[in-house]
Amino acid sequence: MLNKNNLSLTLVEFAPEWENADHNLNFLSRLLLGTGPTDIIVLPEMFNTGFSMNSAKIAECMNGKTVNWMKEFSLNNSKAICGSIAVFENYNYFNRFIFVNNGEICACYDKHHLFSYGGENRNYSSGSTQIYFNFKGWKIFPTICYDLRFPIWNRNTENYDLLLNVASWPDNRIDVWDTLLKARAIENMSYVCGVNRIGTDFMNLNYSGHSSVVSPTGTLLKLNKINNFLFQQLIEKSEIHLWRNKYKFLDDRDSFKWI
Repeated sequence: MLNKNNLSLTLVEFAPEWENADHNLNFLSRLLLGTGPTDIIVLPEMFNTGFSMNSAKIAECMNGKTVNWMKEFSLNNSKAICGSIAVFENYNYFNRFIFVNNGEICACYDKHHLFSYGGENRNYSSGSTQIYFNFKGWKIFPTICYDLRFPIWNRNTENYDLLLNVASWPDNRIDVWDTLLKARAIENMSYVCGVNRIGTDFMNLNYSGHSSVVSPTGTLLKLNKINNFLFQQLIEKSEIHLWRNKYKFLDDRDSFKWI
């Protein structure tokens, strides 16, 4: 049994087949049998379809096949699973992060910063609310891809322990991805886990992964490679307490808050 003060993360890098949820869910069902003991499986942004702007075609409702697949997988395998998908709700389309454990939805977050350069703001609605949730004693803050660029949105006013970012971040800007993951960890004194896809999408954009776990001091942790798609990392709550108690940088935060 895993130590309750530690958290085992499994990062999944793969190349989703474009707008083909059935294929991608079948692939993941086979792939994830090889994860072994772990607490959370983290999938990339729009893992079931790829980062498509064809929202009317790919979006599902919250009782659709992808969410039901997540529920069934978590229940049958005693592991939490999370990632983002396109969701249709209340006559709007959202890029929604969903966290499922024991067959139940524990948290949802709608992407706030829509990637206007790629037209996401014309095809999806922006979420307005930050979400924090607790899992096995860890306070987790989920974000999606482009959110990572905006430090005020990620600002650790709630003393979260782990920032999760699921992404479709192309290779031509991968140095930015690497830098921002470390910056968010350092400034917030938290672990940061970023999971990015690989392969080439329908728009001929290339993705090289670079999925990472960064410590509260900005150290890039060495992942345990299970195979070409699965990577694991154990993170320790004591590491957060050590650095926050020694260097009380968060006590000097400005008092302004996101409005």
